[in-house]
Amino acid sequence: MNKTYNLGSIVVMKKAHPCGANKWEIIRIGADIKIKCLNCGRSIMLPRIEFNKKLKSIIEEEKHEEEN
Repeated sequence: MNKTYNLGSIVVMKKAHPCGANKWEIIRIGADIKIKCLNCGRSIMLPRIEFNKKLKSIIEEEKHEEEN
């Protein structure tokens, strides 16, 4: 799977969040990746390697690229 994601990308993780949603928005990228739940607004930070293992799919890329 091609794992290209940017800030603002919406991703689906393999396991759902305890609130019931599994859609997340990427809000920080570095050695660690910070994602925010789109249902309840909680955010978590994962090491990049762990994030790549738990990533199921990328729903949409960053909106800014389409506008420019």
